[in-house]
Amino acid sequence: MLENFRLTGRTALVTGGTRGIGKAIAEGLADAGARVIVAARGDGADIQVDLSKPGEALRLADAAGPVDILVNNAGLTRRAPVLEYSEQDWDDVLQVQLKVVFQLSQAVARGMKDRGWGRIVNIASLLSFQGGITVPAYAAAKGAVAQLTKAFANELAPHGVCVNAIAPGYIRTELTGALQNDVTRNRQILERIPAGRWGEPRDLAGAAVFLASPAAAYVNGHIMVVDGGWMAR
Repeated sequence: MLENFRLTGRTALVTGGTRGIGKAIAEGLADAGARVIVAARGDGADIQVDLSKPGEALRLADAAGPVDILVNNAGLTRRAPVLEYSEQDWDDVLQVQLKVVFQLSQAVARGMKDRGWGRIVNIASLLSFQGGITVPAYAAAKGAVAQLTKAFANELAPHGVCVNAIAPGYIRTELTGALQNDVTRNRQILERIPAGRWGEPRDLAGAAVFLASPAAAYVNGHIMVVDGGWMAR
């Protein structure tokens, strides 16, 4: 049974894979035997790409070549009260958090369909289910990512391509730094998490390996919450 979790011979592309959740997932996939291509803006990436710029998602797909596993992890958020939120911030967040997910998934899924096997793992969020505060664009994008995951799964499942998402809870990353440093919000968050702690990026690696593996062959269109029990509370 454990062989069903091995990824030997598979090629994975992980966006935003040089730090935080993306790095932990990339390391997990590599540990399971996959050849991992890391895409990010900064140093340490196999392919340097700025996904906030139009056209870069398709350039990345071409540069990566055929991949068996795609992890759409690259992220961006902008914080402001909803009545003050700017159109530019809205556009910037939707570009990275939604449009790129669609474009990359569409581009790589063509080859997956032709080969009869593939895995797409999108990184959703608790805000795929909840509205959040001062992050309207992020909440809108992550809600859409959950629905986009299901839409892709509906059409690609018959071709051996499984499309699913992971919805992380409150994870210690740079993206959540403002919340971690807010004494009141940090206390409120911890009080609701049954596990009693913030998640670490490595807490997402096992879920990603599972969804990327042959073991998940009958898992389609699922949004897997990894949150220490937040949603259960």
